[in-house]
Amino acid sequence: MSRIRHIRSSRLATAGVAATTATLLAAALAPTASADSRPSRATAISNAASALIAQAARLGLTSAQGTSVRDVVVDADGSQHVRYDRTYHQLPVLGGDFVLHLAPNGSYRSTNRATGRTISVPTITPAVQAPQAADLATNALRAANAGELLRNLTAKPQLVVDALHGAPKLAWRTDVAGQDSLGNPVARTVLTDARTGRQIDAWDNIETASGDGKSLYSGTVPLETTLSGSTYQLKDPTRGNTYTGDAANKTDVCILTVCISRAPATLFTDADNHWGTGTTADRSSAAVDAQYGTNETWDYYKNVHGRNGIAGDGKGSYNRVHYGTNYNNAFWDDNCFCMTYGDGDGTTFGPLVALDVAGHEMSHGVTSKTAALTYSGESGGLNEATSDIFGTMVEWYANNSSDLGDYLIGEKIVRSGFGKTALRYMDKPSKDGNSADCWSSSVGNLDVHYSSGVANHFAYLLSEGSGAKTINGVSYNSPTCNGSTVTGIGRDKVGKIWYRALTVYMTSSTNYAGARTATLNAAKDLYGAGSTEYNAVAAAWSAVSVS
Repeated sequence: MSRIRHIRSSRLATAGVAATTATLLAAALAPTASADSRPSRATAISNAASALIAQAARLGLTSAQGTSVRDVVVDADGSQHVRYDRTYHQLPVLGGDFVLHLAPNGSYRSTNRATGRTISVPTITPAVQAPQAADLATNALRAANAGELLRNLTAKPQLVVDALHGAPKLAWRTDVAGQDSLGNPVARTVLTDARTGRQIDAWDNIETASGDGKSLYSGTVPLETTLSGSTYQLKDPTRGNTYTGDAANKTDVCILTVCISRAPATLFTDADNHWGTGTTADRSSAAVDAQYGTNETWDYYKNVHGRNGIAGDGKGSYNRVHYGTNYNNAFWDDNCFCMTYGDGDGTTFGPLVALDVAGHEMSHGVTSKTAALTYSGESGGLNEATSDIFGTMVEWYANNSSDLGDYLIGEKIVRSGFGKTALRYMDKPSKDGNSADCWSSSVGNLDVHYSSGVANHFAYLLSEGSGAKTINGVSYNSPTCNGSTVTGIGRDKVGKIWYRALTVYMTSSTNYAGARTATLNAAKDLYGAGSTEYNAVAAAWSAVSVS
């Protein structure tokens, strides 16, 4: 998934400096009236703006800093949670995000901060210039793709303040992208110390991760379509006009956030509103899977969590299928707000349009609009685990007899050449040969798809409990790292706890210890302190060595 985030900076003067409430309010206008008796989004932002003034010292806000609202959550009881990004002398602050928690009457309750350190650097003039940072990032991308002849390489450095990796420092965040020998995209974000040129961190920017239609994996499924003249379009007006198009086996040619050309998304049309044949011989069969996956993911988030669309704004995304040549990947791209699916090479993977893959990748979009967990270290593992957890929840929610709910990731898309029956296993992540079952101090050094195992294991234990069992015909045997016996509380409660933790308490720098705290807070909010659910969350984290 290529997640290209946009930081909309609004200078906010804060308390302790020459600031006014009017300045704060003007910088945070995004009014949407609430249909019920709860405070509206605009009211929540207004209350939070007042709290910013009163709590400026507590939050470490100074005249050098600015803030902008990223997301707002209003609970059923009227409690408000307003999430902010931060700048320093108009430079984005990585790890500067925080969440203000307000009572129903708008009074301040508490704050979650990505970092508690003072946001300040001696100078915002770099010793390492942008071209050098671009070269360093380009070399890092080549090193990460050793043996590949990369083409069309582009790099775009952005000066930032890095507060994610210890004491705040001036840094270059460089997004570098290119294409491999098959024309498929490769991309990496490289964080470089702007004083010394030392690489601070780096992470991939490609995350691996109703009519009726005959799909490849989910049988015959209902589809909502649009009639245009005498032709049906694979566009769903009931879900924000989500649609699916044919990428014609082409790829994007982009200079980071600016695309010279994009693979098309030519809208699929049909004469009789019966789509696909259930085989790859018909190009619309994969489109059926993609559209169905979008529908089920949309419905899961709306009906279970009250989230109206991936961004929470009621707007639909779109899908591109048949992307590239033998492309063994699927990804969510914030820049186009779209899902893209490869056809696989037929040996390792088939078309990557399975239901849990759709739920996984689109959940990256939800994460980017909420906690924005940094795709590196332990927070990166939590980012991937969030998508695995919600991709699994979508599969269970769909209740499709051709693709029954399970705790396997990507079991429908793997082929014999992959050598395993699924991409990942939530009951015992180490069954894939790489993932971690238990937390240790070295987990953050693993690839994020493997460090995610700790949270996946936690989610399985919390849902189903430890030990051997068979569910929907799949055998599981989940151990614990401390020899304890864990009793599950059911997947529905786990999904609600994780969603609230993600959208209300987690920040960009949340690590495993922070995730434990966030989910305990979420369980307390939903079920009460000392409840069975609260105690089960604590026990499940202890069972994967997170304390």
